[in-house]
Amino acid sequence: MSGGHGKDEAIARQLGWSVRTMRRRMSRLHEDLNAANRLQAGVIAARRGWI
Repeated sequence: MSGGHGKDEAIARQLGWSVRTMRRRMSRLHEDLNAANRLQAGVIAARRGWI
């Protein structure tokens, strides 16, 4: 699958969410963290001690 959709589906499946819910939550998280992408969101979350 192109565009990272396979990753989205795998993440959603692991969390027991729909793909749409997972994308909405990731989008909100990126906004809250002021992150441009998942990698940056992960780095910020780690610095905050969330993960």
